[in-house]
Amino acid sequence: MEYEVVIGLEVHVQVRTKSKIFTSVGVGFGCEPNTLTDPVVLGFPGALPVINKEAVEKSVKVGMLLQSVIPEVTKWDRKNYFYPDSPKNYQISQFDQPICEGGKVEIELPGSARNIMGEHKWIQLTRAHLEEDVGKLNHYDGDSLVDYNRAGTPLLEIVTDPVLHTPDEASAYLNALRNLMIYGDISDCDMEKGQMRCDANISIRPVGQEELGVKVEIKNMNSISGVRNGLAYEIERQIQTVKAGGAIHQETRGWDAAKNVTYHMRFKEESHDYRYFPDPDLMPVRIDDAWRERVAKTIPERPFDRQRRYYDDFGLPFTVTSVLIPDPELCTFFEEATKICAKPQQAANWLVNNLLGELGNAGLAISESKVTPSHIAELVELIDEGSISNNIAKEQVFGPMFESGDMPAAIVEAKGLKQSNDTGELEAFCQEVIDANPGPVAEIQGGNEKAINFLKGQVMKASRGKANPALVDKVLKELIDKKS
Repeated sequence: MEYEVVIGLEVHVQVRTKSKIFTSVGVGFGCEPNTLTDPVVLGFPGALPVINKEAVEKSVKVGMLLQSVIPEVTKWDRKNYFYPDSPKNYQISQFDQPICEGGKVEIELPGSARNIMGEHKWIQLTRAHLEEDVGKLNHYDGDSLVDYNRAGTPLLEIVTDPVLHTPDEASAYLNALRNLMIYGDISDCDMEKGQMRCDANISIRPVGQEELGVKVEIKNMNSISGVRNGLAYEIERQIQTVKAGGAIHQETRGWDAAKNVTYHMRFKEESHDYRYFPDPDLMPVRIDDAWRERVAKTIPERPFDRQRRYYDDFGLPFTVTSVLIPDPELCTFFEEATKICAKPQQAANWLVNNLLGELGNAGLAISESKVTPSHIAELVELIDEGSISNNIAKEQVFGPMFESGDMPAAIVEAKGLKQSNDTGELEAFCQEVIDANPGPVAEIQGGNEKAINFLKGQVMKASRGKANPALVDKVLKELIDKKS
């Protein structure tokens, strides 16, 4: 019997704000444990929450990015459970009136080849709701310590419908969602810092069956590759269990990345186990038309819309757009360079193939680079007008430009790198090379046109790279034709 896999993802995204969702205490990562707390965070008696307007507004923005329905009124509920990471023994969340209803995310599946854009499809969402994050348990040799610094950080839980069917689809969804959150300036989505976390619900069913199978939840997948690997293992575990005559139990399992296995944590709770009820300390929030219109004006171009524009307007290949699109700063850099030199393909190649490599080696972000869009534009123009060759630009100009921040034209002038277009001098170099290499000349005369590349290399060497390659090719052919 063949089985169909059904996957639903619950992604928690920390909303970047200056303070926590229900108090003025700041948010941060890597601070001394339990320093970002106050009576509200710790749930002291009499401490009352106050809603962070920025967290609500950014959640509305997320809803618009996800093309969700933003209800007129949203409210807060208490989710009751007892665990050390929740100091109040309940979490302020949203149950029946979330801030975002429905929605969809466009994803791109891997193409048939590295340089071909893959299939695009839409993943339907159930909802997104705003809540407070919980603390973090740190385990040491059998002891557990709790750090409440993270507790109270604004957290948006984005839930898909059960419409994913493979680990690749799940991975593509997480990448697409992460890019949307970065483009919208919602979160950095750094999974190592817990800014984006994913739980997966997985079930299997015989192909053709409409009823969903028994659902298993997987937690502790701390990277996109971890989600892919965890899903792949759990899918195989469930299929092999059923084939062997066993039963799948509704449970929560953890992911052990070191052992590459899932393991039982606890049996899965249902929503009624949390005894949700409206939070008596927080009023519902009304989102009026004026507020919506204000937020709508801040919605950026979505990543895949930008990618399609780069294909259509600039003629960029998938291999280049797939590097540019995930980084909005890099895209802005590219578009500014293109406005100056009007050579989008050349500018993009220098960014992707050269600048990113240098930045990576130096451990720098694009915002820290001494190379600006004007540098790239000027370098492209110097090559295009024949002042320097592409090789000279790569080998003798780009490195010094990256290190010093000097403009490429100034480096070319200071080093005397400008290509020579002096036909008389070039003819002398070419004739000298032809006379010294009768073998390759004879091959060319015999019909082997590729043999001219050796002669071109010798001329470039004799001219110390200053000869114009196109002119070298032309002069060599003319002189060899005369010799024939």
